[in-house]
Amino acid sequence: MDLTRKSCLVLSMSLAFSVQAETLTRDNGAPVGDNQNSITAGSNGSVLLQDVQLIQKLQRFARERIPERVVHARGTGVHGEFVASDDLSGLTQAALFSEKGKVTPVFVRFSTVIHSKGSPETLRDPRGFATRFYSEQGNWDLVGNNLPVFFIRDAIKFPDMVHSLKPSPITNIQDPNRYFDFFSHEGTATNMLTWVYTNLGTPSSYRKMDGWGVHAYKFINDDNQVKYVKFHWKSQQGVEGLRPAEVTQMQGKNFNHLTDDLYSEIDKGNFPKWDLKVKVLSPEDLSKFDYNPLDATKMWLDVPETTVGTMTLNRVPGNFFQETEQAAFAPSNLIPGIEPSEDKLLQGRIFSYADTQLYRLGANLSQLPINQARVKVANHNQDGASNYGHTTSDINYQPSSHLALAEDNRYRSVNTPVTGTVQQKVIGKQDNFTQAGIFYRGLSKQDKSDLITNLSGDLGQVRDSNVKHQMLSYFYLADQDFGKRLTKAVNGDLNEVKQRVKRQKNLM
Repeated sequence: MDLTRKSCLVLSMSLAFSVQAETLTRDNGAPVGDNQNSITAGSNGSVLLQDVQLIQKLQRFARERIPERVVHARGTGVHGEFVASDDLSGLTQAALFSEKGKVTPVFVRFSTVIHSKGSPETLRDPRGFATRFYSEQGNWDLVGNNLPVFFIRDAIKFPDMVHSLKPSPITNIQDPNRYFDFFSHEGTATNMLTWVYTNLGTPSSYRKMDGWGVHAYKFINDDNQVKYVKFHWKSQQGVEGLRPAEVTQMQGKNFNHLTDDLYSEIDKGNFPKWDLKVKVLSPEDLSKFDYNPLDATKMWLDVPETTVGTMTLNRVPGNFFQETEQAAFAPSNLIPGIEPSEDKLLQGRIFSYADTQLYRLGANLSQLPINQARVKVANHNQDGASNYGHTTSDINYQPSSHLALAEDNRYRSVNTPVTGTVQQKVIGKQDNFTQAGIFYRGLSKQDKSDLITNLSGDLGQVRDSNVKHQMLSYFYLADQDFGKRLTKAVNGDLNEVKQRVKRQKNLM
């Protein structure tokens, strides 16, 4: 059976209880044919700019709130430096990896994803882990999280996911009934939900959490040879989360515990460190896995990591607003030697994050000190609000016979073969549940118990039996013990869960 047809059948089955649906439209009233999958050039090709529904959703989503960030509003920033541990010029043109011992200044912003600017840092949430490298080739932003995977694999679903996780537009209260309703239609989220409901979803310290790039990127060397890579910040302080009882205790004691801990330790001279590790795959390796390695809901299991450098955070910003609040991170801030992969979620983020920052801070955000490159910027972007440049030439176009400003062909985008047809459909090799099961079985007895406590606390609030049992079937598909224990914890019907599992397996 065709994968798209299977997906439609699963969706239809889960929506059977719903009222008759209206046709979804774009803002101009035109009906939407597919709100689940971006339009791509081939099965692994790049996302196309002609996907009006994707672009419009992301544009409108980025403009929903001012001036607070729509996501990652609650943040803490710190300055530091990155020291390369080896010469990686055989893999990449990126200057910060060009020689062993090379030092590159960095600015890191840790954050929560969903909650508002003044929210407690004790709340369960993925933590943003965004790193800016001020390299001699310009700024590179590695914008990731403290967890290695994500809820969705396609950026077209990002506004819907965040809407479900944000407070209700009616009550202004975050409601598990809303977000589990959404996730009951998205088996893709099973792996990430398992991660975020462990104690990693409530870190004890920003110093004691890892960071992950989540997406695959490309390393390009001087010979235009391509390797796919994934990035992992490994904390030298270890990884530690708050257990359920500790979360409650900390909420009553200090809901700024993450910022207080980070700043106080740096002030004492206890500078936290992270090793940057990289996993590398050749393009021909991508087809050798049982899952799609460009799927952001997956880790690259059994692929060795190599340490490529160490980051030390050693200076607290002098002014929160001017630095932490105005720092404008975007995955589109890339430098020679690093390019995006065809990951559909990353492709959407490349547009969305930069567009969001332009909306928040204005067209000249890159002139703010925290966002300025440490090298000369030479282009003809001009005017706009808050422009404090000093233009002295009437040549504001390129090419010109009167100004020697030209591109450097060494830094052209690498050629990427594309086959297939322009399409709008789900990827192959979805496998939404295997890695969640592997992760669950790798947890300690105590961590499994805490996961059940954390997850059942929210899932148990869901009033809709259909939604609750659909979610339980996903966790059962990941691991039977996981599903059984969670079903018992929320007073679910195990026979109903097993029936749903059986129907879903028939459609896989």
